[in-house]
Amino acid sequence: MKSTIRAKKQKSVIVLMTCALIACALMPGVGQCERIKDIVDIQGLRSNPLTGVGLVIGLAGTGDSGVLSRQMLTNMLRDSGLVLNPTDLTGGNIAVVWVTAELGPFAREGSRIDVDVSAIGDAKSLQGGKLMPTPLKGLDGQVYAIADGGVSIGGWTAAGDKASITKNHQTVGRIPDGAVVEKEEIAIFVEYIGGYRLITLNLRNSDFSTAEQISKAINRDYANSAVAVDAGTVTVKVPSEISEEDIAGFIVDIRKHEVKVDVPAVVVINERTGTIVVGENVGISAVAISQGSLVIKIKEMPIVSQPTAPFSDAGQTKVVQETLIGVEEDEGHLIPMSRSVTVSELAKSLNGIGATPTDLIAIFNALKKAGALQAKLVIM
Repeated sequence: MKSTIRAKKQKSVIVLMTCALIACALMPGVGQCERIKDIVDIQGLRSNPLTGVGLVIGLAGTGDSGVLSRQMLTNMLRDSGLVLNPTDLTGGNIAVVWVTAELGPFAREGSRIDVDVSAIGDAKSLQGGKLMPTPLKGLDGQVYAIADGGVSIGGWTAAGDKASITKNHQTVGRIPDGAVVEKEEIAIFVEYIGGYRLITLNLRNSDFSTAEQISKAINRDYANSAVAVDAGTVTVKVPSEISEEDIAGFIVDIRKHEVKVDVPAVVVINERTGTIVVGENVGISAVAISQGSLVIKIKEMPIVSQPTAPFSDAGQTKVVQETLIGVEEDEGHLIPMSRSVTVSELAKSLNGIGATPTDLIAIFNALKKAGALQAKLVIM
């Protein structure tokens, strides 16, 4: 009796698990949704590039051999009261470098930002060097940060009389937290227009369908707040009941929703590297293809399906379409077929017989010319 009850329970559990798997498989779009915060940028929140020319000292004979580095060091020493000529300095322990950094939208005075250092002259390595204090300027010519510190290149160089070995790039380094912000650039991301407070969301990949879904998702929580202006812009009106202190929380709320991203039908080809990237929705219309001695035949035939439902005698007889793609090598002739297949089906067959990337590129170009490739073709 107990064994019978146990068997019934196990059967019930299996049935429930099967139903759950079928339900997950039939739910459209599950697994393709993305958070709004991952597919948009808030207008006004951007970083600003900072640049400067500095001097790295303390190199073990791997620095510049030119006059520029010695002239810069001479000028610095002159400010300290030492009057020298560039010819008075010898050795390769210094190097002129280009210093870059990104001033974030919320970087405040006194905060620190990372710095990248790149050799300008003929220095062989910046290993072990230290950047002297260097002012970093914005595009407006004003100083926004001061950089200095030890340069980390994440590698090393070992050399003898007849051979040497190097790990990683030696003339570009990084200084974590290597610059102190002296002047902040406050980001403005809330616009005041006509008595309303507006926040603009810019889609990273413009698409009307995705923009409309974003506006609908936001309007479910805040009615009549979001409007899809165009394929790349969604404007959100901050409700009047949201105070200035709560705007940050409001931004968190409107960007937490998940929406299904509509991917356009695009085929991207890089002929230099032989790389082909095919979008999910790309399809090929009725066509027959011959590439050299290759003949690809695409057809569809109806078959009768008699499925058997699990744990049940029920089943429904249906006529379904079966896709047949054949690839053969001969002197070939074209066979027209009335069927629309996906690029993934075609590429799978071509890859199975060892078609090269050059063959695929030629086929895609010909398909586009014939009007059979239902996608935008982008050649890089």
